[in-house]
Amino acid sequence: MTIAVRPGPIDAGALLAAVGDPRAGCSVLFLGTTRSTNVGRRVTRLEYEAYERMAVQQMRALAREAKRRWPLRRVAMVHRLGVVPVGEASVGIAVSAGHRAEGFAAAHWLIDRLKEIVPIWKKEHFRGGAVWIGAQQGGPPPRRRTRAAPARVSAARRKRLR
Repeated sequence: MTIAVRPGPIDAGALLAAVGDPRAGCSVLFLGTTRSTNVGRRVTRLEYEAYERMAVQQMRALAREAKRRWPLRRVAMVHRLGVVPVGEASVGIAVSAGHRAEGFAAAHWLIDRLKEIVPIWKKEHFRGGAVWIGAQQGGPPPRRRTRAAPARVSAARRKRLR
């Protein structure tokens, strides 16, 4: 299993080679790249920092969990540290599986969970400034969920649910 957090470009070919398996009917590769605009700003580069030892531990745990959830053959994940120019990859995830449905589902789940729990922080540099983006989320904040109280619930209970 290839799991790493390191500076320097991500080699997509090496990720695919790491998950190669003659029993696999598919290999799925996801590359997260630095885009030129975000939230209306012209991005010039991203910069990543990490609690490296913990990041690798959590990425390994995610790979193990993905293999428990789906019948995967192999998993590889690499996250880049330092400066990542526009157009270059900051994260790469590859999985191999017997069938494409499992491969795509696992890769999707892995990138979402990595962004949610792995201690890697992103600083976005743009024309006119820079900001740290929390929880690695690059877009606007998530929509707030609201919960409608059932009609049979007391007024006090409805107030606590809000």
